[in-house]
Amino acid sequence: MKWYKKQINSLVAYFSILSFVIILLIIIAKLDTPETVVVTNINTIKSVEASKIMPITTNIFQGIFEAPEYKKVFSTAEISNHKSEKIEFDGTLTGYGPDCIGCSGILACPPNSKVLNGNIYYDDDKYGKIRILAADPSIPCGSIVKISNYTPIGEDFYGIVLDRGSDIHGLTMDLLYESENQIRTLGRIYNINFKLERWGY
Repeated sequence: MKWYKKQINSLVAYFSILSFVIILLIIIAKLDTPETVVVTNINTIKSVEASKIMPITTNIFQGIFEAPEYKKVFSTAEISNHKSEKIEFDGTLTGYGPDCIGCSGILACPPNSKVLNGNIYYDDDKYGKIRILAADPSIPCGSIVKISNYTPIGEDFYGIVLDRGSDIHGLTMDLLYESENQIRTLGRIYNINFKLERWGY
């Protein structure tokens, strides 16, 4: 009788393990099926539908070891060393008006637009209506920058580098406002995150 019980217990254990292995194989097979995702950028410029060819199980491990989308830099020299790459850095954002002392009201970058009329936006073919920025010469004219953590606006937004400034160096950028009166209470705002989405025009 004891021998029968041992045999039955062995068979039960064997079938339990076999069932577990079969269920595990079914789960892995289901995870390996392609999935479709819709990616929308923060300003809802456009949506892109993409099919992932690699299985989810592979994507999980790849995600751990993949390099970040943006290369983090910490100086002007590093910005120059990573031209044409997607980079990000933390810096300072100030504001200026076209009527500031020593300002001509004409942007330093082509097409050298006049902005004394209060026009603080640029209409880009891809990014639409975006704000105008002055930046360090290491960032070429026409570059698109995504700006985060700027409390006066309160949400992420895009700007385009169309101006320079004698006080704008390194990791500082200057955001164009309609007049100097609008920026009197702003001052310098630190810990701004800048992401370069496009180098030049």
